[in-house]
Amino acid sequence: MEHSAAPYDERLTAPGSWWVITALVALSGGLILLPLGTVPMLGAVVVTGLLAAVAVSSYGSARIRVVAGSLVAGDARIPVAALGDAEVLAGEEARAWRMHKADPRAFMLLRSYIPTALRVKITDPTDPTPYVYVSTRNPRALAAALDAVRRSGSEEKETSGPVRGSVRDRP
Repeated sequence: MEHSAAPYDERLTAPGSWWVITALVALSGGLILLPLGTVPMLGAVVVTGLLAAVAVSSYGSARIRVVAGSLVAGDARIPVAALGDAEVLAGEEARAWRMHKADPRAFMLLRSYIPTALRVKITDPTDPTPYVYVSTRNPRALAAALDAVRRSGSEEKETSGPVRGSVRDRP
């Protein structure tokens, strides 16, 4: 079944406070080279600012989508047919699954600045990954999108046969 639009699409971005820190790093780079003159100082502001912005942007911009019958979270692409029940996590429970309850075999797309998450069990017996932990600002909508794809996939499965494919494709 081909979907024209993804039922769920979210881009995680770094919070505003991180961009303030980026500006302070640029300013610090300029202050270090201030004794050498105005031109080196301005060059340092630009270079350190760009490097800090690239670092914040690359870490902060993870994408979560449910598209073409799969959950795409960062580098992972997991067919919805290989996913089990989804558990919405918030507050202390989300923190616990990021820390002491975490399984080292789990795939985790986590961002500490997002307090909510979705934990989804992997049901494929050949995959050693027990679950997927995804930081998301709207875990209920993500769970609903997975359920919608699962329901439409089960209707399609009755007419087209079993779902096959890799549980996880990562570079």
